[in-house]
Amino acid sequence: MQAPVRQAENEDDHLADLAQARGQLVLDLGHIEAQSVDDFMVCEGNRLAFSHVLAFPEWSSALTLVEGPVKSGKSHLARIWVGRAGAGIVGRDDLDALAAEGGTGPVLIEDVDRAGYDEAGLFHLLNQSMRDERPVLMTARTPVANWPYATDDVKSRARLASHFPITAPDDILLSQMFVKLFADRQLSVDPKVISYLVTRMERSSEEVVALVSIADRLALSRGRAITRAIAAEALDIRAARHADGR
Repeated sequence: MQAPVRQAENEDDHLADLAQARGQLVLDLGHIEAQSVDDFMVCEGNRLAFSHVLAFPEWSSALTLVEGPVKSGKSHLARIWVGRAGAGIVGRDDLDALAAEGGTGPVLIEDVDRAGYDEAGLFHLLNQSMRDERPVLMTARTPVANWPYATDDVKSRARLASHFPITAPDDILLSQMFVKLFADRQLSVDPKVISYLVTRMERSSEEVVALVSIADRLALSRGRAITRAIAAEALDIRAARHADGR
């Protein structure tokens, strides 16, 4: 009888649990979530946003808005900027206090279109940013016109931001990313396996990085090539993580 698989805390735990359930040994390779600048996969759909983040602090305006669909790489770009700029991450209850405090310390406001920020507090912080040239990076899934605010105050300020839309990569680009990242690990993977991954994965370059890492580790733990079965297991591990909200 197989041992039950407990609720895992992260991808490493998922790998360990799955291996334990099958009576196998998984190697601890010290996996770290791919959030560095070197892990970011640059493509046509995100090149301008990526270049703008790297250009900090030489920004032409205090406000920047990075807009794109879910899993398009917005959060990865935001974390790169936080590291480069030494920026603080704004919580829902921090807006008024930060605006009243003033200063020029960079701040990140994620999911500005859906995180339930107080409209008045957000308006005050954006005004303070523009007045004192405090760098603010905002991320959003939807265009400014569709943001759920009662008045036009916040949206009028957001329209003044340097705006960088991100588009999700297409199937061809995702496939090319898989080929490159597997090749970087000296792995040759059947194109049919790559096609299987591309048609079932979340549409982002970040997801390619994560799936390559998981599939490689699963294959190493079993001493075999990356097959469709291993690709399916890697997708299941990622799906479980997304379901857990991570």
